[in-house]
Amino acid sequence: MLLFVGLGNPGPRYIGNRHNIGFMAVQAIARRYDMAPWRRRFQGVSVEGNIGRDKTLLLLPGTYMNESGRAVAEAATFYKLDVSNIVVLHDELELPPGKLRVKKGGGNAGHNGLRSITAHVGNDYRRVRLGIGHPGDKKLVENYVLQDFAKSEWPWVEEMCDVVADNAGLLIEGKDSTFQNKVHLAMSAKGFDKDDAP
Repeated sequence: MLLFVGLGNPGPRYIGNRHNIGFMAVQAIARRYDMAPWRRRFQGVSVEGNIGRDKTLLLLPGTYMNESGRAVAEAATFYKLDVSNIVVLHDELELPPGKLRVKKGGGNAGHNGLRSITAHVGNDYRRVRLGIGHPGDKKLVENYVLQDFAKSEWPWVEEMCDVVADNAGLLIEGKDSTFQNKVHLAMSAKGFDKDDAP
């Protein structure tokens, strides 16, 4: 079994925040594979289903971003999952909007959700880094990630979540490079995978 974790903050006031793009991507995967209903468990909400022939658990921690690791550790312990079977989808300031990178392990780049997960389960999980761009000044970061995406940004946000969902099976198969390339090709075809994306 693979565990897909979307990072974000729970509650209506955060739904459209840039920080919540991980939630949005995992919810898109659930829709694509008709996984329902979401149930309250593991200090958040989760849903199980199949992606191809593989049983998969999707988790949205309800612990707020800074404590995401508590929910992830609870789910991983329950299913006796190795850290290598955890895929975390999260917002990434260091990538332009509409870009995506997959990596295993590495630093947390100041991301409190990743820091919490690493503290609870170790560092060797895979990360799907969803670019949201940087406000240009470190002092502006906190307000920037907790602001809703602008109306002009929603087309690329929705497209990226849909393309991630379309290709989630490649992550299941461990074909991270192919997944990354397919997402880039799909985003480029729509004109969204550019350094100057809106």
